[in-house]
Amino acid sequence: MSKGKLPRITILAVGGTIAGKGANATQTTQYQAGVLTVEALIKAVPQVHDLAEVSGYQIANIPSFAITDQLWLLLARKVNELLAQSNCDGVVITHGTDTLEETAYFLHLTVKSEKPVVMVGAMRPATALGADGPLNLFNGVALAASEAARGHGVLISLNGRIGSARETGKRHTVAIDAFGPPEAGLLGDMVDGTPHFYYKSLRKHTVKSEFGLSDLRQLPRVDILFGHSQDTRDLVDAAVAAGAEGIVHAGTGNGGIFPLTRQGLQDANKQGVMVVSTSRIGNGFVTTKPVDLESHFVASDNLTPQKARILLQLGLTKTHQTTEIRRMFQIY
Repeated sequence: MSKGKLPRITILAVGGTIAGKGANATQTTQYQAGVLTVEALIKAVPQVHDLAEVSGYQIANIPSFAITDQLWLLLARKVNELLAQSNCDGVVITHGTDTLEETAYFLHLTVKSEKPVVMVGAMRPATALGADGPLNLFNGVALAASEAARGHGVLISLNGRIGSARETGKRHTVAIDAFGPPEAGLLGDMVDGTPHFYYKSLRKHTVKSEFGLSDLRQLPRVDILFGHSQDTRDLVDAAVAAGAEGIVHAGTGNGGIFPLTRQGLQDANKQGVMVVSTSRIGNGFVTTKPVDLESHFVASDNLTPQKARILLQLGLTKTHQTTEIRRMFQIY
């Protein structure tokens, strides 16, 4: 950034509730997501022009439950392209909250720059009373324009909070303060448009990540299976038959697996399918158990099932060796 000039920030719009419209001002659910354009989002918050030279680019305009691997690849390439240019000091991505944490973690592992990348969204559509999108967008631009945000990897900022893409996730279906981390904690807060950082995520990301996109045209298929009482191996067998290269099992407690399901996962592993053991709890560490070592399963550390899936997808683009995948889960 040139001295005395405003930072240059590009807003990439993907859709979601922040770009949504309801039938009336009191409708905060059952609205249509992904309606407003990036130009409309910027026009609604003219104060961002006091923070930065802002430009916008429409990547997609969809509800985020419809996100795809191909859209992730497109978005990651666009972010890398922008950040490699001297006339871009940071990127803000407006995104639906359903899968915001997944897109953020994918970018956290594939963006090759220390410049700020900030994911923002909203829990109420733009037409609602008390819509949270405008302030979230303002704070997102303020954060991306700050030197303090450099080197943290991809950040998630909603409701005045700053979190790492690795640790932060959606914790409530409809509340304004839906986003937060589990035990790891927030990185900081946004107060009157100023970021206040107190912590830093120590796991590898962005410029220290080994994952590249140069020759990547698609991601390996990895399915998530949810463990429960009286489980079966039927869905395991179905995933294998459908061509899954990896399976993430969201187990009970500390990665518990029903006996029949474990048998199916062991057979899948013998056929070359990588198995990662996670927990459906959403909080805490999944340990490596002797039975999992014998089965050549990988423990997820404290990654949620949905983020373990992303790391496994990227890991399988590099290797199918269990020891190498296990190493990745220990450092990312």
